Amino acid sequence: MNFIERPEGRLAIALGIGLVIGAERERRKGEGPDRTPAGIRTFALVGLLGGVAATIGNPALVAVAAAAVGGITIVGYCMGDRSDPGFTTEVALFLTYCLGVLAEHDPKIALAAGLCTATLLAFRTSLHSVMRNILSERELRDALLFGVAALVVLPLLPNRTLDPFHVFNPFVLWRLVVLLMGMSGAGYIAQRVIGPRYGLALAGFGAGFVSSSATIASMGARAQADAEVLQPAVAGAAASTVATFVQMAILVGAASPPLLWALAWPLGTGAIAALIYAAVQTWQARRAEVEPSPGRAFNLSTALLFALLVTGVAFISTLAQRAIGPAGAVVTAALAGFADAHASSAAVASVADQLGFTGAILGVLLALTTNSITKMVLAVTSGPRGFWGRVVIGQIIVLAVTWGVAGLRLTLH
Repeated sequence: MNFIERPEGRLAIALGIGLVIGAERERRKGEGPDRTPAGIRTFALVGLLGGVAATIGNPALVAVAAAAVGGITIVGYCMGDRSDPGFTTEVALFLTYCLGVLAEHDPKIALAAGLCTATLLAFRTSLHSVMRNILSERELRDALLFGVAALVVLPLLPNRTLDPFHVFNPFVLWRLVVLLMGMSGAGYIAQRVIGPRYGLALAGFGAGFVSSSATIASMGARAQADAEVLQPAVAGAAASTVATFVQMAILVGAASPPLLWALAWPLGTGAIAALIYAAVQTWQARRAEVEPSPGRAFNLSTALLFALLVTGVAFISTLAQRAIGPAGAVVTAALAGFADAHASSAAVASVADQLGFTGAILGVLLALTTNSITKMVLAVTSGPRGFWGRVVIGQIIVLAVTWGVAGLRLTLH
C-alpha cells in the first residue's frame, strides 16, 4: 500500500489541498481591517476538517461540518470588504472542505482538483484581462460553440453505421466536423498570438483549413486590387496548400488509420515540399507590412456542409463501386476533388476496406490532383500574372513530389 492509499496519506493530501489554495488566497487577502478573513491557516484547517470528517465515516458528521463551513463562509462574506462583491474566496473555502472530504475517497482526483483550483485563482488577473480586453464576443461564442460540439454533441452520437451500405456513421462524421472546427480555430489563434508581421501567410494557413481553394481565390483578388500585397498574397496562397496536406492527413487518419500509414510518405513529402515553397514565398514577402484580414475562428455552416459533402461522396462512391467495381469509387473521388479534396479523401478513407489500399491511395491522390487543378484555375481567374504564375508553379512542384514518392512506394511494395 503506497502512502496516498493509507489514512495518514489521505489526511496529508486534504491538508495539502488547503495549504495550496490558502497560500494563493493569503497573497490576495490584503492587510488591515479591510482584509478578507480567510487565509492560509483557515484554508488548511478547513481542508483538514473535511479529511477528518470523511475519515470518521459518519455521514451526519460530514453534513454538519459542511453546514458549519457554509455558515462560517456566509458570516465571513457579510463581514468582509463590500467594495469587492465577488464570492471567489468564499466559494474556494467551501470547495476546499469538499475536496478534503473527497481526498478520503479518491485522493488523486482531489489533489488534481485542488491544484486546478489554485491555478485558476492564481491566474485570475490574466483570465480577466483575456475575457475583457483580448477575447471578443464573437470569439467567445465560437469557443463555446466548439465546446458544445466536441464535449456535448460528439459523446452522445452513436458510433455505428445506420444505413444498409455501412457508410453513415454519425460519430465518425461529427468527429470530422469537430476536427475541421478545431484546426481552423488553431490557425486563427496562431495568427492572433504571433501577430500581423507575416500577415497574409498566417491568414492563408489558417483559412486553408476551411478551404484552400477559396483562400487562393481571395488572395488573388487582394493581389489584383493592390499590387503592393502581391508577394504576401502569394505567400498566403502557398501556406494554404500546407494546410491542405495537414488537414487531409488528419481526416484520412480519423477515418482509416491504416490508410494514413500507407499514405504517410506521399503526403508527408508533399507537405514538406509545400512547406518549403510557402517558406520561400513568405521570406520574400517579409518586408511587406500587411494587416491580416479579420475573421472568425471557424464557420459552423462550412463544417456542416463539409459533413454533408463527405456523406454524399461516400454514398456515391459506395454505389459506384457496387455498380462498376472499385474503379467507380476512385472516379467519384477524383470528380469530387474538384470541389473539395478533404471531403472526397475522407470519404474514400471511410470505405478503404472495401476499395483496398491501392485503390484508396489512388482515390486520395486523384482527389488531391483534381483539387489542385481547381486551385490553379482559381488563381488564374482571380489574380494578376505575377500571382497565378507563382501559385501554379507551386502546385505543380507539390503534385510532382507527391506522385513521385507514391509511385516509388507502390513500385517497391
